[in-house]
Amino acid sequence: MPRLIRGVARTAVIAGTATAVSNRVSRRQAGRWAEQDSQQAYAEQAQAPAPAAAPSPAAPIADTMDNKIAQIKQLGDLKAQGLLSEAEFETQKSQILNS
Repeated sequence: MPRLIRGVARTAVIAGTATAVSNRVSRRQAGRWAEQDSQQAYAEQAQAPAPAAAPSPAAPIADTMDNKIAQIKQLGDLKAQGLLSEAEFETQKSQILNS
């Protein structure tokens, strides 16, 4: 009987030690992952572009003219390719300029 008790006690000590070591390894690994996540979040935050400055009141007018010019250039390209006639080009151009 004493041998049986010693064997059970030895098994209990080994199992308890293994559990303690396993828990410590798990906590250490979780701490490393948390540190890596925080470093990655910091790096992503540092690489994020700064918010754009608010446009000045003249910017919408300039954007509108730029858009109109781009549209007219596209119409010119279509006309040069023969996809638009002169009358269609003039009609579309006047619509863009009057909008």
